Amino acid sequence: MDLFNGILSVHGVPFLMVSVIAIAALGYILGRITIKGVSLGTAGVFIVALLYGCVFYKDLSSEINTDFVKNALNIVDNLGLILFVTAVGFIAGPGFFENFKKNFKSYVLLALIIITTAGLVCAGCILVGRNITKESNEDFVALMAGILSGALTSTPGFSAAKEAVGTQYDDMVSVGYGIAYIFGVIGVVLFVQLMPKFVKADMSRERELLNTSSKKAASEKTDRKLIEMDDFGIMPFALAAVIGIIVGSIKFKNFSLTTTGGCLLISLIFGHFGNFGSINVMPKNTTLKVFRELGLMFFLIGAGISGGAKFAEHFDVIYFVYGMLITVLPMIVGYFFAKYVLKLSLLNNLGSITGGMTSTPALGTLISTSGTEAVASAYAATYPVALIAVVLCSQLLLMIFM
Repeated sequence: MDLFNGILSVHGVPFLMVSVIAIAALGYILGRITIKGVSLGTAGVFIVALLYGCVFYKDLSSEINTDFVKNALNIVDNLGLILFVTAVGFIAGPGFFENFKKNFKSYVLLALIIITTAGLVCAGCILVGRNITKESNEDFVALMAGILSGALTSTPGFSAAKEAVGTQYDDMVSVGYGIAYIFGVIGVVLFVQLMPKFVKADMSRERELLNTSSKKAASEKTDRKLIEMDDFGIMPFALAAVIGIIVGSIKFKNFSLTTTGGCLLISLIFGHFGNFGSINVMPKNTTLKVFRELGLMFFLIGAGISGGAKFAEHFDVIYFVYGMLITVLPMIVGYFFAKYVLKLSLLNNLGSITGGMTSTPALGTLISTSGTEAVASAYAATYPVALIAVVLCSQLLLMIFM
């Protein structure tokens, strides 16, 4: 007990540091557990953070200044957000604009159909649920914005909703995100595993069809030496993030891209060009993977702890049902639209759906199920479009209903 009280001293900084590291360790242990090929992955970190917030947040706030705790958690999740979104933009950048140009009718349109369907389902749940919920209208709409981003496992959508509602309602966004996120992960993972079985697909034939339809144009690499600013590409990464934050803060008639959209847009541009003149602005692939995972981890910890403080208080089974509907219905609509309107092959279809649902865990599952990495090309084409669409969709719903 003396040790606990000692850690809580010094303005609580050591205790918060220990908490963040412990949540990460326990979260990854939980995420590693696999049942019949299904695992939570990084989502395990969010669940542990949510539980930590449910149990410890009030005691922590009473021992340490409440504003200090909230500000510290905001720093953790905002730093994580910047790292994650910027890394995603760089990773998708090299193929994004080419895919956008060549495959608009298939990949991009499908992403928009999925997100539009999700937005309409969410709007329907708000119209029906606002008459029966115990929450105030503002709390309920903020919670539904969180449910939308959780059902789509969209960290940028989550962060954009938190920014849009302001500090008064951002915890409600986190609560909604936490309620919907678990099924948002598991639902898409199960969908891409079960759908080939339902249609009794011949996977070897489907792999051939995918490889035929998704040939990448080989990008010729220049032989000239580019100037590396550092060994890992941290400088261009940081530069893109800074410019993205500035762009995201620009407002036009109360609308802005936010930090999320700004960092994503600028890093997509940096990733697309790769170099400006003789200066290389593309970070190493290993750097991007580490920053993406580290950023996601920090973001989920910061958001999970603060959201956990109100999770138990506001949880309701009907909110979980809303999340299930927002996860399942867009996938079903997207699947049939891709199959019968866009005439996509099964694996191309499912790869696009994982991108449209912004589900990285489902992509990993699909690669394993299909036996080919080629499904990632469809994911890469739809994923950035879906990320931006979720951000805009969240802001639009909040503008209409709050």
